[in-house]
Amino acid sequence: MAARKQAVGVIGLGSMGLGVARTLLKKGFEVHAFDVRPEVTRSFAKEGGVAAKSPADVGRNATVVIILVVNANQTDEVLFGKEGAASTLAKGSVVIASSTVAPEYAVELGKRLDAKGLLLIDAPVSGGAARAAKGELSIMGSGSKAAFKKADAVLKAIAVKVYELGADAGTGSKVKMINQLLAGVHIAAAAEAVALGIRAGADPKVIYDVISNSAGSSWMFQNRVPHVLDGDYTPLSAVNIFVKDLGIVLDSARKMTFPLPLTAAAHQQFLAAAGAGLGYEDDIAVIKVYQAQSGIKLPGKKKKT
Repeated sequence: MAARKQAVGVIGLGSMGLGVARTLLKKGFEVHAFDVRPEVTRSFAKEGGVAAKSPADVGRNATVVIILVVNANQTDEVLFGKEGAASTLAKGSVVIASSTVAPEYAVELGKRLDAKGLLLIDAPVSGGAARAAKGELSIMGSGSKAAFKKADAVLKAIAVKVYELGADAGTGSKVKMINQLLAGVHIAAAAEAVALGIRAGADPKVIYDVISNSAGSSWMFQNRVPHVLDGDYTPLSAVNIFVKDLGIVLDSARKMTFPLPLTAAAHQQFLAAAGAGLGYEDDIAVIKVYQAQSGIKLPGKKKKT
């Protein structure tokens, strides 16, 4: 008799969550998934997953649940709302909370789940949609040894790097905050650099090739500038994400009376892009702020052949 597959829940099937859910399916897990868009859940079920009607439905069927929604408010809703998963999860179950949130929220979340007999891994992720789909994420996790042990197989299935950063909730979110500071500044800087190059008359393709092999490059430069070259601003990570995430960084630093001038400048550029109606475009659409200010011509979208 074949052993029953381990059941795992995924709440939130956006670009990251869907990649994680598909990875878990490929690696032999029984994946119970929920998204506020029923058509996305139904589509995932056709791939072999189990469509859940609500977060509570996920909680009834899994003892390890990954939350991959946008922010703290959505995390609260899917866990503690009217049909929240926390009401149906068995005691001792593990919640892997992977949204980027303020560290103090993660601390409070740990206390609220503990009061219900549930374990939390404060586990923000990095790597983007492409790495999520390949099971190659980096996880910045903090939580008890018991939580990591129970979720070990799931974590190893979706990530190549699982950093155990201590037992205290909030530590994972603090480290993710630093990552998002750098990511946001790097994206804004890449947009500014390419925009300047175009204004100076340089071929953006040449800029990309040269800088990618020079000291001024960054992972974000190499990953995002091709979107500009293709004229494709389909949101893999949207402008609004960095409005939120850099806002978290700045709010946290303000509470520590710590200056972040580069982060503030980058945040203003993302705010300008969102204010111009670009909030749901790919985050490198921040380059369009420079286009509006200077009249530079950006590469057009490649035609399908």
